[in-house]
Amino acid sequence: MTTAQQAQAIRVQGLEKSFPKVHVLRGVDFDVARGSIFALLGANGAGKTTVVKILSTLLKADAGTATVAGFDVAARPASVRESISLTGQFAAVDEMLTGRENLVLVARLRHQKAPGKIADGLLGRFSLADAGGRRVATYSGGMRRRLDIAMSLIGNPPVIFLDEPTTGLDPEGRTEVWRAVKELAGHGTTVLLTTQYLDEAEHLADRIAILHQGRIIANGTLAELKRLLPPAKVEYVEKQPTLEDVFFAIIGKER
Repeated sequence: MTTAQQAQAIRVQGLEKSFPKVHVLRGVDFDVARGSIFALLGANGAGKTTVVKILSTLLKADAGTATVAGFDVAARPASVRESISLTGQFAAVDEMLTGRENLVLVARLRHQKAPGKIADGLLGRFSLADAGGRRVATYSGGMRRRLDIAMSLIGNPPVIFLDEPTTGLDPEGRTEVWRAVKELAGHGTTVLLTTQYLDEAEHLADRIAILHQGRIIANGTLAELKRLLPPAKVEYVEKQPTLEDVFFAIIGKER
């Protein structure tokens, strides 16, 4: 493996997947650098969740290859599962338990030493220490999602998949989750984030890939994507394009 390959936490090449009557992925390619936040941006039905399911070994690709944390997802699925955590669109927490009890339970299920210490550390890290003794049924949407992300970190997986983590949250809850995601990358975790929210990708991601009709049609930093469009002149003042401008211009070209 080359040095460049070792620097990538995720490598995807030529990924294809079809279901009856629909061809979802048509040759998807991208790399995700270790310790970065990578946003897979696309409308509903673009294939974002299908990509995540393949990378997390929940689904088999029809063609192409993918490696996660250096392990081939088809040849070494067990090693991949030991290296990742997956947080879906809805928080997988037990509302009858307290926040701390949820964390302790998961730590015990994953055979971690000192589960109480792990729980307390994560509650502090995600600003939930004051709420740790409360039942999760009393938590806001943003608090539940942060607890869900905290639970996914037990065992220190190097790669975490967040599949549309702010779906259904109010603006305050979304901001809370954004802060938690930045916290993950700050500790060296590689984050692959799927989203249909342009501002979310713009706010969080080191690199953004636009998935449209089963293909990656643009991939780069926010600055690189903005350079795809020329600045507009607005009353003699140069106005830089937003990610929204870029997204709809590219999608329009691909229709």
